Amino acid sequence: MNKTDQEFIKSFALIIGGLMALTLVLAVAARLVYAGHLPEPSAVRAAQASTRIAPVAAVYAGSTGQAAMQAAQAAAAVAAQATVAYEGTLQGEVIYGKLCTACHGTGAAGAPMLLKSLWAPRVAQGFDTLASHAVVGYQGSAGMMPARGGNPSLSDEQVKATVQWMIDHLK
Repeated sequence: MNKTDQEFIKSFALIIGGLMALTLVLAVAARLVYAGHLPEPSAVRAAQASTRIAPVAAVYAGSTGQAAMQAAQAAAAVAAQATVAYEGTLQGEVIYGKLCTACHGTGAAGAPMLLKSLWAPRVAQGFDTLASHAVVGYQGSAGMMPARGGNPSLSDEQVKATVQWMIDHLK
């Protein structure tokens, strides 16, 4: 290697070394400046994060878990009773339109649509049986009826009024 090449390599190495040192100095300076100005925590972001990391379900194991599960169900029932569904209306048409039509209007989950042919065997069981199935829930061969149509805040009177409205409006 001749003298010119050696001079070039030495100069080039000094420039690269200087640029690396400058990069390191700027990175340290930026970190020091940023560390002094931490952003304020956002309440919205904190709520979003809490929602994202919340457990999807609870796990109950053994007798202690069963007691905890029963306590959670009892607390949910008390909370549901504290609220009144659909402003306490006893108009079956209103409740049917807001809740029951999702299944009984489409036949989802085996729910019978409002057709006399589908309801005849059910009506033959009597109003009290139908109302009981609607209040406490029912698992039949064709599908299942969730208790209170899946809305635990419905009162017994609201459920019965809606069942009566449905029977009165069979096509």
